[in-house]
Order: sequence, then structure tokens, then C-alpha cells
Amino acid sequence: MVGFPERVLKAWRPGDLDGFLALALDNLINILLILGLCRTVLGYPDSLLFGVILPATGISLLVGNLAYANQAMQLARREQRTDCTALPYGINTISLFAYIFLVMLPVKLAALGGGLSEAEAITRSWQAGVMACLGSGVIEIAGAFTVTRLQRWLPRAALLSTLAGIAMGFLALAFFLRTYSFPLIGLSSLAVILVGYFGNVRWPLPTGLSAVLIGAVLAWGSGMIQPDSDAINNALTAVSLHLPTLKLSTLWQGRGELIPWMGVILPMGLFNVIGSLQNLESAAAAGDRYPARPALLIDGIGTLSAAVLGSCFPTTIYIGHPAWKALGARSGYSLLNGLVMAAGCLLGLFGLVAEVIPIEAGMAIILYVGIAVSAQAFQATPLRHASAVVLGLLPGLAGWGAQLLKAGLRAGGAGTVQNPFGQDLVQTLARADIWAAGAFALEQGQIITAMLLAAMLVYVIEQRFLAAAATSALACLLAWFGVIHAWTFSVSDTTLDLGWGTGQQWSVGYGAVTIVMLIAHWLPQHSDGGEST
Repeated sequence: MVGFPERVLKAWRPGDLDGFLALALDNLINILLILGLCRTVLGYPDSLLFGVILPATGISLLVGNLAYANQAMQLARREQRTDCTALPYGINTISLFAYIFLVMLPVKLAALGGGLSEAEAITRSWQAGVMACLGSGVIEIAGAFTVTRLQRWLPRAALLSTLAGIAMGFLALAFFLRTYSFPLIGLSSLAVILVGYFGNVRWPLPTGLSAVLIGAVLAWGSGMIQPDSDAINNALTAVSLHLPTLKLSTLWQGRGELIPWMGVILPMGLFNVIGSLQNLESAAAAGDRYPARPALLIDGIGTLSAAVLGSCFPTTIYIGHPAWKALGARSGYSLLNGLVMAAGCLLGLFGLVAEVIPIEAGMAIILYVGIAVSAQAFQATPLRHASAVVLGLLPGLAGWGAQLLKAGLRAGGAGTVQNPFGQDLVQTLARADIWAAGAFALEQGQIITAMLLAAMLVYVIEQRFLAAAATSALACLLAWFGVIHAWTFSVSDTTLDLGWGTGQQWSVGYGAVTIVMLIAHWLPQHSDGGEST
């Protein structure tokens, strides 16, 4: 029997080094984002990050990368080939942002507003993130058995525009603003990314690595970052072996955080399932046809392993399998990525990396992801559904705008016990033509809202008015119970307001939409589906 080291050597090809650098860089940027956002936005201590979250993340990366590498080697043996490329796999960037800003931050702010201490609020926020990750993993595994039915039921424009709204706001716009706050570093790195990824120029090093290295050199050379002995000492302190442990008690204690956030968890899980299936189709078009169920199960098991060990961040099959195949990567790049990323997480090394590579050096890659995901929403849907994609973008952009608005208000001194958020704030903003009430309403359940609005417009475009009426009726029902739109103030945030009739005003609005759709079903229709001019 061939041992593991021998299998690794047999799997290795010259192109695996380029493939490893590209995949490891993608995962590195996500880990730096976890460190940066969890520290600055959520206030998590390093003991939680390096002692629990990153070790669990490392194990999830190891599990999936080894499994996908093995799957590629099995395919190569079965088809007697030497050019099978493993599916690229890593931390789900979109879910990372969605769970931090749409689950973990609101939970922490609500806990602080309810009188809990900072430490207690952080614990509750982390438990909510772990439960969200668990829910995503369960949905991914269930989706492995039901994905074809989901594809038939859900219009592609509804799913992709929902994701694109989050990508355009929380990734593209957020990092575009940050790019222009640090123009030398941001624009230089962005230019490298645009030329390499969109202009198909081959840099001496992989495009992403080139952008990060140039950004880091400019950041240090321009004096934007300076050596910080205290930060470096703290990073050195974190360097030791951190073995993850099962967090089943945490999952049990956080069980109450699952249901209120299903409006985020369920759509994100569905997107991951269908997105993974699309990536499998892309791999098949490149010549590597992997069976869907095992591939999706690996992804789900990777996410579940992250959750049960204490990570809040799901994993996914990455887009771009043909690009890795073109680099000459096969199975070895996936094996090496899993081993290296797991070692870095378990040994606490990424704190030191974060001191050397500022997020500004890698933010062009995240901006690229936001652009690519947003563009895909238009490119992968029928041209006549473009209007539905645009409509589906709006709730995600509104949700990002609401987060930005509230963060600005908190920075200005509002959102304290002495000066809490309240209706007078909404009225003051309305007099300045800032309709915060609408932004707060769209923020709650924004992912579900985007899916329903985009799906409804797809059905309208296709003149399937009964289906459109059913979609708006579902929105009516969800709004009535507060699953979407219903919101209430806490001291420093706006939170979902679940309950009987809490979203009555929006429910009535969707009820009126349903009536319009039913009337449209009985009215004469133009053969081209639109008004003549």
C-alpha cells in the first residue's frame, strides 16, 4: 500500500506551486479579515481568536483540502489521467462578511443594549456566529441531496442578485472607499489585480501575490505602517500550539440564537449549495467531472467541523477551477494548502503575518471578489432578467447603508445609555431627506427580501403572474410575523422584531402587491411582455 508521503509526492506537479500560492493567498486574506474585523468591529480578544476560532478554521481547511485532493487523485486513477485538478476550497468570503455584520455584530450590540458586560456580549456574539456556521453546514449537507430541486424552484437571478447586493455593498463599496482613503497602496494594488485578472496579463508571480507584495512594500515604504513593538510582542505571545476542542456546550447554549437569524443563515446556505454546484459544472467544462453529492458533502462536513470546534466561518468550493487547471495545479496544491493553512492557524502564526501584511495591501483582492460576484449576477442570468437582478441588489445595498449610517451615528456620540437611538433620530434624519426608517426596514431580513423581490420580477417578466402573486403572498406572510422588515430600536442598534403582526404595515403593502399580480393575471398581455411605445 502506498503511504501518505508517497501519495503526496506522486500527486505533486510543477504547476502545483503556482496553484498553492494563489489558493493560500485567497485563504490568507480571509484569515487577515477575520483577525481585523473580529478585533476592530466585534472587539474579540486574541485569546478567543487564536485559542478557538483560528484553530477551528485551520481544521476545517485541512479536512476539505485533503478530501478534495483525494477526490482528484481518485478521479485520475479512475480515468487513467494525470491532469485532474482538485476543486479549490477555502473560507467563504461572502459568509464571513454576512455573519459578522448581519449576525454577530447585531447580537453583540443588542446584548450591550440589554445591560450585559462587554465580555458577556462577546460570548453571546461568538455563540451566535458558531450557530450560524453550524446552520450553514447543515444546509449544505441537506443540499447535497436536494440541490436539483432547489435549482428548479429558485430563479438564478433571485439567488445571484441577492449575493451580489451583499458583495457590492460589504465588499466592493466598503473596500472601494478604503482604497481611496489610501490611494497609493490601494490604487497600485488594484491596478495589478485589474490588469492580471481582467486583462489576462501574466505577472512574474501569481497576480494576487504580486498585488499583496506591492501593497505591502508601498505601505511600509510610505510610512503608512510603522513597526509596533507592543503589537509584535503580542503576536509573538500567540505563537504556540493551539489544539481545538469540541464546543458542544457552546452550541447548546447558543441554540436560541439559531432561529432569529435564519433569515441570514438559510439564504446564505442555499447560495453556497447552488454556487458549489455551478463551480462543479465549471470544473466539468474544464474536463474534471466530479460527482456532485460527494463534493457537496465534503464542503458541508468542512463547515460543520469548523462550527463544532468553535469557528463562526463556513467554507466553500471556490470559483475559478479552470484558472487553477490552467496554472498546471493538480492535487498537490490542495494538499499543501490544507497543511500550511492548518499549521499557521494551529501555531498562531497569522498574528505575525498580520503585522507584516496590512489589510490595505490585500484589499484589492476582496474588491475584485465583490466586482466579480456582482458581475456574475448579470452574466449568468438571461439578459431579459437584468431588471430583476438590479431590484435584487437594492436590499443588500440598503443594508450596507444602514450599517454605515448607524456606525456613523455611534461614532458621533449617539447609541449610548445617555443618548440612545430613538424615533426622534429617524425624524431628524427624514427632515434631512435621509429615510433611515426605510433603510432599517430593508436591513432586517435583507437576504430573503432580495430573493423574493428578484424572483417576483423574474416571474413578472415571464408573465407568470400567479407565481409572482405567490411570491408576494409569501413576503406578506413573512412580513406579518416580522421575519422581514419589522425592526425595533435597542440602545445602539436596530434589531429584528419578531412576533404576531409586528410587520403589519409591510405585510399590508405586500398584500396589495399580491392583488395587483392577481389582477394582472386576468388582464390582456402584450406578446413581447411589455408596453408598446
